[in-house]
Amino acid sequence: MTNTNSAASFNRVTGLVIVEVRCSNPNGDPDMESDPRTLEADGRGVISPVSFKRKLRDLVQQKDGQVWQQWAEPITWAAKAEQKDGSQPWTDTEGYQYGILETRFRDRDEISKLEESVFRLRYWDARVFGNTFLESMKEKNLSLEEKKKFSHFVSTGAVQVGVGLSIARLDIDRMTQTSKSGVEKELERGMAPLSFRVVRHGLYTIPFFVNPTVAVRTGMTARDLSLLRFLLPFTYSQTASAIRPFVNVLRAWWIEHKSPFGSCPDYLLIDALTPRRKDGTTEPSTSLADYFPLPDALPKELVDRVKPVEDACLPVTT
Repeated sequence: MTNTNSAASFNRVTGLVIVEVRCSNPNGDPDMESDPRTLEADGRGVISPVSFKRKLRDLVQQKDGQVWQQWAEPITWAAKAEQKDGSQPWTDTEGYQYGILETRFRDRDEISKLEESVFRLRYWDARVFGNTFLESMKEKNLSLEEKKKFSHFVSTGAVQVGVGLSIARLDIDRMTQTSKSGVEKELERGMAPLSFRVVRHGLYTIPFFVNPTVAVRTGMTARDLSLLRFLLPFTYSQTASAIRPFVNVLRAWWIEHKSPFGSCPDYLLIDALTPRRKDGTTEPSTSLADYFPLPDALPKELVDRVKPVEDACLPVTT
């Protein structure tokens, strides 16, 4: 990947994150009392793109966290800009900041007044994932000129994350949780019936795609992209919670094409690196032993169609 801060100074990228889940809930479904998300059709597990991107945003927003500090340490920063929510979207020498638009307690009125150039510089996630900040713009009866003025608030992302799916169906365990002290004033102990809902074991694949054509519009830079690559291995281990203590990224495949438009169909790359069960069934797995060893390279017929495949979980060699 090119070492520059210019927008669209990189080729198309196809990615695939392999995630193992053990006795954890990687993505609860609010329509099913926070059961792990599954497909109604075949019972396979689901991780929504919103859930995955939320964790990446959290890692960037936590400027005092070890993940951000490790990435930012080798970079010379020109300044630190203060935000009303208390975070520090650091500013690099080109003026790009690393704030997060999709965050709680943001000042919508203040943000809606930002000009396009300032908006682009300020928010990393808007440059990378796009945004729908002015969701009700179509209801404001704006003129054509007004719509153009606010168009940067509604933009698709240069990086698109696909739906994460488990290779096999899931077994879901549910248990009642209790607490020594009650959560209600009159009670001495607490009980939450069937509130603990976890996947016994699952292996998920989460695809993502980098489109340089869109990056020209959102202002995403090569440095923005390098930050995304750096974050992938830490997506779950550094955002763990009580309900998902054991969710691990096993592989974070990063496949750079030989041109901005792509040099190989995405589906061939994704299919080649997708894990497979030994018995060929979709029965719920109990451990990684139920799968063939994870692929560690592309097949020969695909190797020359893209640049050398990388696993973002491994350190970059120079």
